[in-house]
Amino acid sequence: MADTPLLSVQNLTKHFPARNGRIVHAVEDVSFDVRRGATVGLVGESGSGKTTAGRSVLRLVEPTSGKAIFDGVDLFGLGAREMLAYRRRLQIVFQDPFSSLNPRMRISAIIGEALDTCGYPRGRARAERVAELLNLVGLSPDYATRFPHEFSGGQRQRIGIARAIAVEPEFIVADEPVSALDVSVQAQVLNLLGDLRKKLGLTMLFIAHDLSVVEYLCDEVVVMYLGRVMERGPSRQVYAAPRHPYTKALLATAPVPDPTRRRTRVPLQGDIPSPIAPPSGCVFRTRCPSAAPACSTTIPPVEPVGGGHHVACIRQAELFA
Repeated sequence: MADTPLLSVQNLTKHFPARNGRIVHAVEDVSFDVRRGATVGLVGESGSGKTTAGRSVLRLVEPTSGKAIFDGVDLFGLGAREMLAYRRRLQIVFQDPFSSLNPRMRISAIIGEALDTCGYPRGRARAERVAELLNLVGLSPDYATRFPHEFSGGQRQRIGIARAIAVEPEFIVADEPVSALDVSVQAQVLNLLGDLRKKLGLTMLFIAHDLSVVEYLCDEVVVMYLGRVMERGPSRQVYAAPRHPYTKALLATAPVPDPTRRRTRVPLQGDIPSPIAPPSGCVFRTRCPSAAPACSTTIPPVEPVGGGHHVACIRQAELFA
């Protein structure tokens, strides 16, 4: 893989207006890189801002500030017409396979609609391309004449993946693509995404709240909490030696497939605060078992701790001394 990232997200911020002039701080000063051919996992609890970050990168929601440098071009600086030229290169797989497919359209039309955006010819060539895509995602070409309600959740998600790869993108945001599926089906879809990544040379931003999923699929992980990055780095390093109390808490709640392996549980009390009124200083301090008085006044920068591993915690040095 090349050292130069295909995507470099720099200081991404997204605010939404709320009632009475208040602001929802959905994403705040988030930065990370995605190397060409790699898969980066964006993880955190519900309300952490990970989906908003992913959609902001694609400009499905307009960012408040920051940059998203894709192959040398800042996507946030492009006009609507200029951005349209990049839509083919960046695609998304949505979380809910039930609501992301038009129930009134046949599968051939759903996938064909994506092909229309790149001027793919109609007729026999279109039908052959749809059949090829269905084969790629492990479905029979005969399914092209059916409607979405005739499929299971896992099959619908495969159709959504076929639609995303139809235009031969370079980069895909997979927004919790297995969270709505049965556990028995999740592994099949994850294996499919891994196979397609190798076969098609895809680069992926994989959004999830399940850390075991991210550990299986992703080369690097970015842990978010209340709109901010808490920790990021190579997956193996972060999972083997987490440096942020929040990452440790998430890992403590993740299932362990090995019955002989034990993790020390870290207390994580309360609910995630409102993004309308985030805590001062470190946003995690109100739930952190290691919080100190300084945590209420200092916003910790995301700093390197070695080997591409970065942590946002003013106490991490003493905690891991």
